[in-house]
Amino acid sequence: MHRICMASDFFYPNTGGVESHIYQLSQCLIQLGHKVIIISHAYDDRTGVRYMTNGLKVYYLPVWVVYNQCTLPTLFTTFPLVRYILIRERIDIVHGHSAFSALAHEVMFHAKTLNIKTVFTDHSLFGFADSSAIITNKLLQILLSVCNRVICVSHTGKENTALRAGVEPNRISVIPNAVDTDIFMPSKDSKQLNRSYTTIVVVSRLVYRKGVDLLAGVIPIICNKFNDIRFIIGGDGPKRIVIEEVVERHQLQDRVTLLGAIKHDDVRHVLVQGDIFLNASLTEAFCMAIVEAAACGLQVVSTRVGGIPEVLPSEMIWLTEPSVRGLLDGLERALADRSAGNVISPFEAHKKIKSYYQWEDIAKRTQKVYDSAMKEPIDHLGHRLNKFWQCGTICGPLFIVIAVIEHFLFLLYEYLVPRHTIDISPELTINNFKYSNSDKNIEDIDIPMLSSKH
Repeated sequence: MHRICMASDFFYPNTGGVESHIYQLSQCLIQLGHKVIIISHAYDDRTGVRYMTNGLKVYYLPVWVVYNQCTLPTLFTTFPLVRYILIRERIDIVHGHSAFSALAHEVMFHAKTLNIKTVFTDHSLFGFADSSAIITNKLLQILLSVCNRVICVSHTGKENTALRAGVEPNRISVIPNAVDTDIFMPSKDSKQLNRSYTTIVVVSRLVYRKGVDLLAGVIPIICNKFNDIRFIIGGDGPKRIVIEEVVERHQLQDRVTLLGAIKHDDVRHVLVQGDIFLNASLTEAFCMAIVEAAACGLQVVSTRVGGIPEVLPSEMIWLTEPSVRGLLDGLERALADRSAGNVISPFEAHKKIKSYYQWEDIAKRTQKVYDSAMKEPIDHLGHRLNKFWQCGTICGPLFIVIAVIEHFLFLLYEYLVPRHTIDISPELTINNFKYSNSDKNIEDIDIPMLSSKH
């Protein structure tokens, strides 16, 4: 059994692909007999410790969020709190998620100071040319240089991570996302199955990376060419105003429905109202949305970018170039195949997705990565300093200084708050509590240094 700590800025009540991935993977690992906790930052009044399904414990840390649910990188200030949690929960693997998450990298850095094994999952693709990508890639290279294993969600993502972060390919595993096919199922409602018009569904954050500008160019042209086309657009973001302006300018209010932000629990209800799912993304490592749409029996039209060509078989997806003309061609081909009956039935599509993407299988493959990481020797301070030294003439020495300072802080806290004075948390299984200290009841356990607000 492994004791695993998932760490990321992105977790519920925030919604998204990373949040869903962490939750579903954690639940399946618990089902396999492992202990899993999650470290994230506080969301409004959700602070302190919360329990979720099957005893999944979540630590919502009181740290400062600065942009797009990402915390301010502070490094040393979170060390005493993270050290306390990792020792209290007896964690032996820290699994960080998302290159955008400062908290994930901080917890992994602290874990290495405590000689705890680390695994990192990269959920996104990055460029190489712009200034933000250069800075992010350099930091990722340094932090992953001491990471035991890296997971990518597609082979394209693996190649991207290996190139931009300088990670040896043999340390990178490819494990895709999955979908809960018990939830994402085709509709059996005859009214929805026998519509007199065709509905195109878009469920996405309305940001530049998701191709909203392309979508804005496609909507008026396809609506003008086909009188029986309707659009349902779920999601919100800074680019929503672009869609609203197009709808207003072309007077398409009766043919384009903007739902705004929708909860993940409501995504399936939105998807089954459609016939075709349109994804206009400019870059994607995997794209969970098209898997959910295919599981609900929709035809999928998507841009041919990133790892998307790896996700679905050719008979279930119409791939296009990332342009207005390309998306129009893809939609017209999908509509023509639909009229000719050259498409897989919704329930056959659901059956295929169920055989391709199951969380139980993903959890077992992730477990093998953990097993491999645990077999590696402990990275002592000297080994980590040598790794940092190889990361450049400026950043290398800088991180050597940071690592040495943190090591002295580690020694200081080992003296001020010795390990033997930290209460070990009781282990919660699916069916019952197991106590490592039989003299303690769960009611007697409190969480020092953390808000206990529920």
